[in-house]
Amino acid sequence: MSAEFTGHRISVVIPARNEAGAIGALLDEIDAVLRPCLSYEVIVVDDGSTDETPAVLAERRMAGLPLRVLRHDPAAGQSAAIHAGVTVATADVICTLDGDGQNPPGDLLRLLRPLLCGPDQSLGLVAGQRTHRNDPPPRRLASWAANGIRRALLKDGTRDTGCGLKAFRRNAFLALPYFDHMHRFLPALFVRDGWRVMLVDVGHRPRRAGRSKYGNLQRALVGVVDVFGVAWLIRRRRKVWAVAVAEPKP
Repeated sequence: MSAEFTGHRISVVIPARNEAGAIGALLDEIDAVLRPCLSYEVIVVDDGSTDETPAVLAERRMAGLPLRVLRHDPAAGQSAAIHAGVTVATADVICTLDGDGQNPPGDLLRLLRPLLCGPDQSLGLVAGQRTHRNDPPPRRLASWAANGIRRALLKDGTRDTGCGLKAFRRNAFLALPYFDHMHRFLPALFVRDGWRVMLVDVGHRPRRAGRSKYGNLQRALVGVVDVFGVAWLIRRRRKVWAVAVAEPKP
């Protein structure tokens, strides 16, 4: 085990829906990256899959991977899946990545290092930023437009909140206001709660199997509505610190 990460343990949370063609290889990659370095568990939240995803997950559990499986039936969405996985996680630091295999597991340690080995306890979130997206042009264009609107309104300094590769403190995440699609606004929400956010460039691979769960129009409409809601949450935030008051002696 790597001396750099000695004594550390993490939880990896993966939302997955109909990813039978990708999830097995992804879990094997994660194990190859993390097992030599630190103790870990993987929590896959099967969000209402109708393909062979449950069977693939059962095979990997039988093979001895440190894997736990939750299931939503019917599907509840990516934010609900991530929130459910973080809620049952047993480690203090969480990593997330998508179940389609496009996020390279080799980037996990780059996200974890500042949280596990760095001295800054005010760092709450390390967010991946895809440098070269391997998605069709219409999807990249829709994402570029949505990111531009979000940056203009929230001023979160993040060019790519849709990247599934993230690492964060579990207690900080669970203290955030929960709502559907919140996973796309984590940098702004962490800053709202007084945490520092670090951005790290990561890779992005072509999809191995399956297809995207979002249409471009659906993604754009949902994003525009939600960004105004997050802007309202930020404006309404008032941090109050409790101070102990000495009571007079009887």
